[in-house]
Amino acid sequence: MHATRVNPSQTSRGAIIIKLHLDVEPSENHLNISKDDISLFQKLVLGWAGQHGRSFPWRRARESHYRVVVTELLLQRTKAETVRNYYGVFFSQFPNWKALAQAPKTEIGNALKPLGLWQRKAPVLKQLANEMVARNGRFPQRREQIDSLSGVGQYIGNAIELLCQHRSKPLLDASMARVLERYFGPRMLVDIRHDSYLQALSHHVVDHDQAREINWAILDLGALVCRNRSPSCGECKLRMTCKTGQATTV
Repeated sequence: MHATRVNPSQTSRGAIIIKLHLDVEPSENHLNISKDDISLFQKLVLGWAGQHGRSFPWRRARESHYRVVVTELLLQRTKAETVRNYYGVFFSQFPNWKALAQAPKTEIGNALKPLGLWQRKAPVLKQLANEMVARNGRFPQRREQIDSLSGVGQYIGNAIELLCQHRSKPLLDASMARVLERYFGPRMLVDIRHDSYLQALSHHVVDHDQAREINWAILDLGALVCRNRSPSCGECKLRMTCKTGQATTV
C-alpha cells in the first residue's frame, strides 16, 4: 500500500496533479485530482467562510508573531473557543518571549491549567521562549532550523512559515485532514504526517494568494459543519462536489 505524487501530461480539465494508488486493483482504486478540482474547492470554501467563518483574536492582522505561534501551541488538543476565553488573560501575564522565559515553570503551568495539558505545554513553552530570547525574537528562515526549535513539529513548523513568513503551508491537523478526505477521497496511512497523498493534497489546496484564509476556512468548516461526528452534509455549501456529500444525497 503506497501513495505517490506524480506529474502526468495535461488533460482537458487541467493537469492531474495527485494520484493515490492502492496495491489492489489499481484500475479501480486510484484517485485523480485536477487543478480545476483544487480551484473549485478553494473558491467554495472561501465563499463559505466569508459568510460563516469564525473570528479569533489571533487571526487579527496586527497580532505579533509571538502571540500567533504561542497560540498555535496552546491550541494543540484544546478547543479554539477555550483558548479564546483565556487569550487576553494569558498574554497580559506573558506579553512577550522575555516575560515567558523569565517566568517560573510553575507560574506558566498555573496559567495554562484552564486550557489543559499544562504539564506538557509549560516546559515546552518555557524552553521555546528561552531559545527565542537568544534569537532576539526572530524565527529562523530555513525549515530545518525551524524544526529544531523546542515544541516544533510538522504542524507548528508549517504555522510559523504560514503566519510569520507568509509562505503557503497547510495547517494540517485531524480537522483539516477530515475535510480534505471527505471532499477529495481518503488517505492511505494512519499518521497524516507521513501520508504522501494527504501531504501533497494539502499543499496544493493552500497554494493560493489567500493561503491563511483558506487554512482557516477549512478548519472552521471542519469545526462547524464537517464535524467528526454528525456532520451537517445537508447544510454544506460544498456538498454537490464533495465525494461524501454526493454519497449522502443519492
